[in-house]
Amino acid sequence: MIVILNGGEVELAGAATLLSLLEGRGISPEVVVAELNGHIVPGSDFGTTALNDGDHLEVLRFVGGG
Repeated sequence: MIVILNGGEVELAGAATLLSLLEGRGISPEVVVAELNGHIVPGSDFGTTALNDGDHLEVLRFVGGG
């Protein structure tokens, strides 16, 4: 399965959730906002949000500083 993550193709083996994708890429789910196919996904739903072939995912990470 291939999903588009921040404009680039990512190949995933088998079923995946938003949470498993983030953890697999070393991204802490507590510090990001995710938009899946144009809809914001609440952080509480990351573990139950299944990804499908062709999904478009944007992940924005908060960075502190000034």
